[in-house]
Amino acid sequence: MMRSLSPRRTTLAALLLIAGRPALAQPADAAWQALTEGAIVLFRHAIAPGGGDPPGMRLGDCSTQRNLDDEGRAQARRIGAAFRDRGIAVGAVLASAWCRAVDTAELAFPDQMRVEPAFNSFFGARQEAESRTVAARRLLLAWDGHGALFVATHQVNITALTGIFPASGEGVVLRRDGEMLVVVGRIRP
Repeated sequence: MMRSLSPRRTTLAALLLIAGRPALAQPADAAWQALTEGAIVLFRHAIAPGGGDPPGMRLGDCSTQRNLDDEGRAQARRIGAAFRDRGIAVGAVLASAWCRAVDTAELAFPDQMRVEPAFNSFFGARQEAESRTVAARRLLLAWDGHGALFVATHQVNITALTGIFPASGEGVVLRRDGEMLVVVGRIRP
């Protein structure tokens, strides 16, 4: 036997249906809001099919690397558009020297990108994990908060800094709290 809902419960149920599930949306909303306040976002480069790099990969020679495909290039453009649509000022754009990270940053924010070796992948050079992570953390903690800091890097780097395994084209938003970096949320434009 079904019970009917009281008018108050019916109204509450209707509001919940209309409002959706705000608890699920909240972390992304908080992350976007933090970016308007000068937070940091670490983006895993956009879609570049495969894993790792081919044997003989050389920095500075994109023909030897795993690169963005058409979907990845479109994804990178959407990342930049999401920032512009939300009116988020970007104070700096940093990228790993890998072509897929450079292209993600350049397609998202044309003519603003600067290569920063602290964010270079250590997937094939695990012995460099600690030194790169320390250097990256130092740069992130030094961010002055004048606009958002956008970093295009790699899964291994983001995971080392945050403990999060992001998808391609996903951003992890951080804010500084003293000498700590605190995860605010994740975004997928």
